[in-house]
Amino acid sequence: MSLQHTSLRQLRALGATIRTGTVTAAAQELNVTPPAISLQLKQIEELAGVKLLERVEGGMRATDAGRALADTAARIEALLVEAGDTIDEIKGARAGHVHVGVVSTAKYFAPRVLAAFRQGHPGVDIRLSVGNREETIAALEEFAIDFAVMGRPPNRFDVERAVIGPHPHVIVAPPDHALVGRRYVSTRTLSDETFLMREQGSGTRMLTEQLLAETGAAPSIGMEFDSNETIKQAVMAGLGIALLSAHTVAVELADGRLAMLDVVGLPIMRQWLAVRRAERRVMPAASLLWDFFVARGGSFLPPVAVEP
Repeated sequence: MSLQHTSLRQLRALGATIRTGTVTAAAQELNVTPPAISLQLKQIEELAGVKLLERVEGGMRATDAGRALADTAARIEALLVEAGDTIDEIKGARAGHVHVGVVSTAKYFAPRVLAAFRQGHPGVDIRLSVGNREETIAALEEFAIDFAVMGRPPNRFDVERAVIGPHPHVIVAPPDHALVGRRYVSTRTLSDETFLMREQGSGTRMLTEQLLAETGAAPSIGMEFDSNETIKQAVMAGLGIALLSAHTVAVELADGRLAMLDVVGLPIMRQWLAVRRAERRVMPAASLLWDFFVARGGSFLPPVAVEP
C-alpha cells in the first residue's frame, strides 16, 4: 500500500488532530465520533509506514512526517476550493469566492474596502477572518486564506506582496497625562512609564518591544490585552500608555479621549500590505479583490494627524 490510496477523510482526520491536539477535539471539529477519527488515523499511518503523530502531555502532536502530510493535505483542500470556483464560474452560477485574512489592527478599514468592492461585484462571496499576526501567518501557510492584509510579511515561506498604504504607529496616553503637550519627548523619558501591551504573536507587540529595546532603558510593562479596543479603554482609564496603530485610535484622538505624545522618532512608519503565498494559484475573484485593495484600499484608511 502507499499514500496514493489515502482518502480525503483520512487527511482531514489527521489535519484536525494536529490542529486541535486531541482525537476528541478533532472529532468535534469534523462532527464525527472519536473512534472514527482513531480509525482514520490508524489507516493513514499504515499507508504512510511511519508514525504521523506522537503522544505528549495533554494530547498529540505531529511528527515531521505528519507535518509534511498535513501541509500536503492543506494544498489539496485549497486546490479543491479553486476547482470549485472554476466550475462555478464556468457554469455562471456565481463569480467565485474569496477568503481574506486580516490582522486585528486592519479591521478598522478592511471591512469598508470589502463593502465597496461588493457593490461592484455582488456575485463574489467574501469571507473575512480576523486574527493576530501569528494566526494570520498560520492561515497563509496552511492555504486557508487567499491573501492577507498585514503590516509585515512572513519570512518562513515565499510570498508576493503589494503596498496598500501608509501605516503610522504612535504612542497614546490619557489627555491629562504629564507628558501631553510636551514637545520632543525622548525615548529615554519613557523609562518612567508603564506600557500596556498586546498579546504575544501580535505585530503591535513586536513593534512595541523593538521600541522599548531601542530606549536603552527598561520601562515597566503593565497589563497584557488581546485587543486594541481593550488597550484603548485601559489607557483612557489611566492604567498606562501604549504604542498603537494611528488608524486604531483616530476617532479617540479626534474627540479628545486620547492624546498623542510627541516622542522623538515617532510616528513609526510602516506600510499596509496585501500578502499571498507565491505558489498559490490566484483565482479570478481573488485577483479582482487583491487589485481593488492595492488600487483603492489606501483611500479607506482612517484619517489621522500624526503630529500631536
